[in-house]
Order: sequence, then structure tokens, then C-alpha cells
Amino acid sequence: QVQLVESGGGLVQFGGSLRLSCVASGTFVDIWTMAWYRQVPGKQRELVASISRIGDAMYADSVKGRFTISRDHAKNTIYLQMNSLKLEDTAVYYCNADVTAVNGRPSWYYWGQGTQVTVST
Repeated sequence: QVQLVESGGGLVQFGGSLRLSCVASGTFVDIWTMAWYRQVPGKQRELVASISRIGDAMYADSVKGRFTISRDHAKNTIYLQMNSLKLEDTAVYYCNADVTAVNGRPSWYYWGQGTQVTVST
């Protein structure tokens, strides 16, 4: 079984910064692409940023230049450094990972439980 646990969310003022972390644990063979998504009530979950196994990063247009995704393979962890936060960044942020849990079996996407980020005036 694979577990993803996010942390680092909270309340921050407009223009401030937060750093989210997501740790993968359990039994698995390899972790491929990892990503951050976010969701607000009544809207679809949207991709914020992703990072491949070799470190190629992609960002949603709305966060380019403000957010940075990074990865620590040794710790099975990804981070999301969020700077210059805006009110519209308020959402539940979810970690997602493409994981091969058993050798020879197809990989599977796993989700964390989410962490709330609230940007206030």
C-alpha cells in the first residue's frame, strides 16, 4: 500500500509565502511523476504543478513565476514553494503520484488527503 501525506498548509496573508510538503510511504518499486493539484468547492480539481522522475517541471499558467515544485528522491518527497500568494490561490491542495507498487504491474495514481491553504487580505 502507498500513502501520500501532505503538510504545510495554513492561513497566510495576501502576498505571503507557504511551503507544502508531500511524503510518499509504504511499499513500492518506483515513483514516477508527482504533482500538486488544488480544488475549491464547486469546481473541478486542477493541476498546479508536476515534476517528472528526472526533474522536469511543469506549471499551470496561473502560478508560473510564483510557485516552484521540487523533489527529493532520497526522502520520497515533493515540495511546493508558493510565493506572492493571491486570494485565488485559496484551495485544498492535493498531492498526486504515479507509483509502481509491484514489479511487473502497471503503475497507479495515488492521492493524498489534502491540505488547506487559505490566503487572506
